[in-house]
Amino acid sequence: MALITTKEMFAKALQSDYAVGAFNVNNMEIIQGIANAAKEEQAPLILQVSAGARKYAKPAYLMKLVEAAILDTGLDIALHLDHGEDFDICKKCVDDGFTSVMIDGSKYEFTENVRVTKQVVEYAHAHGVVVEAELGKLAGVEDDVKVDARAATFTVPEEAAEFVAKTGVDSLAIAIGTSHGAYKFKGEPYLDFERLKEIHKLIPQIPLVLHGASTVLPEFVKKCNDYGGDIPGAQGVPEEMISEAAKYGICKVNIDTDLRLAMTAEVRKFIAEHPAEFDPRKYLGPARDAIQKMVQHKIRNVLNASNTL
Repeated sequence: MALITTKEMFAKALQSDYAVGAFNVNNMEIIQGIANAAKEEQAPLILQVSAGARKYAKPAYLMKLVEAAILDTGLDIALHLDHGEDFDICKKCVDDGFTSVMIDGSKYEFTENVRVTKQVVEYAHAHGVVVEAELGKLAGVEDDVKVDARAATFTVPEEAAEFVAKTGVDSLAIAIGTSHGAYKFKGEPYLDFERLKEIHKLIPQIPLVLHGASTVLPEFVKKCNDYGGDIPGAQGVPEEMISEAAKYGICKVNIDTDLRLAMTAEVRKFIAEHPAEFDPRKYLGPARDAIQKMVQHKIRNVLNASNTL
């Protein structure tokens, strides 16, 4: 049981058409719920930390909580930086003990994205850490990621192949129609599977990553709204689309919004039904259980990664 990189887990996923869940973490209960789910399902696990999570919980606390999850569950876990904005934050996380970092240069034009990604790859690889990059730009709002729909661009397959060759990156996040946040589609959900197939055909050995892949499960949205929430019309990526994407090189699926919805729905319900209760353990315990149940569902029925360790 240890902190590990994603190399071996992605190699197995590529061969077997399943995906590894990468779940964003912010506090103890979220980490416990996710880790317990992965243990029950005997599934590979990536815990990832965003810039917002680092500011909220502080890196030292997050590192120790992840280490505690490894000790408690006996699992090997990859610890990943999600959406690193520059070389300095990626270097800091490598130095802190992360086993995987993402450099998000998607805001730059192609040449500059290549330059900054290559800089991170050279430093990370020298320290035994793997690197994810992004080509193309997802719309939506989640944590520190904010991109207007008009600025979103799909990944060009030929550019993806060139980008990987020039940077030596270990995995690549692509844009094929997903978006960040709870409002992913205004009309019918759509993912560009033909684009995905072409990218996978050009770089078949490179693990591909799907950001903004929460399914925004209706039962959690309903429960939030039933107990005082105000998130009407929230819509995510249909589960069958995520499963289908895993057949064409998608090895890592990022999930954050679904965790937030599961936790918030349960907290809202408990507080509404128990107005005299003020012990945080009483509502955070059920919230942790809701996260575990949801993550087990994802691993078993969406990612198809159950019993793959």
